[in-house]
Amino acid sequence: DMRSYRGPNTHNLQAEQGTDTAFLGREQLRWLKRELRASRATWKVIAADMPIGLHVPDGPRWEAIANGNDGEALGRELEIADLLTFIQRARVRNTVWLTADVHYCAAHHYHPNRAAYQRFEPFWEFVAGPLNAGSFGPNPLDGTFGPEVVFQKAPATANSSPRAGFQFFGEVEIDAQSGALGVSLRDIDGTVVYSQTLEPWQPA
Repeated sequence: DMRSYRGPNTHNLQAEQGTDTAFLGREQLRWLKRELRASRATWKVIAADMPIGLHVPDGPRWEAIANGNDGEALGRELEIADLLTFIQRARVRNTVWLTADVHYCAAHHYHPNRAAYQRFEPFWEFVAGPLNAGSFGPNPLDGTFGPEVVFQKAPATANSSPRAGFQFFGEVEIDAQSGALGVSLRDIDGTVVYSQTLEPWQPA
């Protein structure tokens, strides 16, 4: 829940965490870390309201996590940096993020080799939306966590009507035998516009 515990939208460049940089919030972040560490599921799917590395401006302020600064983590990014580093140190394997809020669909791969903040393991983020609203995008990426656009589909004209067809949803399937996780991004007609299969980490 990236709405109920967050602080106000600001310039989002604070160097230290505080009430203004809260996004998941301290209580929810503690809960998420505890459950991720305890989980014995093959895949740990983090379904969240808003994307990690996409610019989502609110006038001169910022609506989501990214702040338009490609350097070290600042503002709301500090909370995400804390979570990603926890996942790495606790050896939580096979995390994948499913996010929304922006009005188009995309697949992003995050890797520390491309990032300014590097204390995390590579992961995927799949973005889908809207279900029935004007379509926008694509949004620029913030380089702090090293995202790469692997796929995106957005309208050429901002605020395109739902009738233009740029309405998207995601579908996830996990193979019972191999444990592979398949993600499909589908359009308004249910047609797959992008798919990716992720193989689970296996101990050596």
